[in-house]
Amino acid sequence: MRVISEIFSQNRIPAMRLAREMGVSHLGVTFSPEDTCERGVQEVLQAAGEYQLTVVEAGSPKLQKCPSIIWGREDRDKWIHAYNEFTRVLGIAGIPVNYLAWQPNGMLRSGIGPGQHSHGMHTFLCNLTELEARPSLNPDQVTDAALWDNFRYFLEKALPVCEREKVRLALHPNDPPLANVCGIPSLIWNTGCYRKAFALAGDSPYLGMKLCIGCWLENPAFGNLLEDIEEFCRKDKIITVHFRNVSSPLPQFEETLAEDGYADMIAIMRQLVRCGCRANISIDHALFHPETGRMSETSCAYMTGYLKGLLHSAQAEAGFSGEGVGR
Repeated sequence: MRVISEIFSQNRIPAMRLAREMGVSHLGVTFSPEDTCERGVQEVLQAAGEYQLTVVEAGSPKLQKCPSIIWGREDRDKWIHAYNEFTRVLGIAGIPVNYLAWQPNGMLRSGIGPGQHSHGMHTFLCNLTELEARPSLNPDQVTDAALWDNFRYFLEKALPVCEREKVRLALHPNDPPLANVCGIPSLIWNTGCYRKAFALAGDSPYLGMKLCIGCWLENPAFGNLLEDIEEFCRKDKIITVHFRNVSSPLPQFEETLAEDGYADMIAIMRQLVRCGCRANISIDHALFHPETGRMSETSCAYMTGYLKGLLHSAQAEAGFSGEGVGR
């Protein structure tokens, strides 16, 4: 595995400087809409090169979480074309991974605020009772069956482009992982859903997963995390890993530093190494400044250092040695 920093293209210089200071040499980049063209991607690559960094995965929320594609609206072909064009641009740039998340409203949370384990900072908070009281976020009244049909339609259009450009799709689970949240049916809320998605793709090597550890922890019904790591590593389906802990399972949780949540993150890291996981791995969410609402560079650096330390230790236990260990 290789540790990466996830950065935003519009904030690339300070983020790249921080990545280099943390001893991280690879990046995942979230591109703003105006940067998804060849010029925008090349500008990010040029800046990364100046900081001795390599971009190894990328995405753009407007494309990877596009409501028109997910809901199957009349203009979906236009947006699928835009997604495929971004895949083409990534292929030209030599960036081998494009993000995908079947979440038209993104990650759903109660809010950001102080938590029991947030050390005076703010963190993402989730209260299922509060989410269930919200009005439906499914204006198109899309059913579970239609959601899967729309996904199949997307794959038929997108996978041939991925195969031609040698770019893999990293599919993120729904967050929180429940069959239905705020009136929206979920595509990926357990490991059975991932198996169904991969079968729809004909087990193409170009569709894989973002293993968001936090999602498995938020709802233990998602699957047995350690067993799932073994299965999907064996099938080479884990493209990238989000390393995140939470205070407790649903119906209520807060996102925490790795050592503050309920899961044994050391055991999880050992399992990733033991199973030969070759994915990129990064922290998921840092803590937030109460005054500005922005993610804290201090907690980002701390969490990345903690992640690197766990990885280095697990690799050393497994007999890894040499340049790049823990990086």
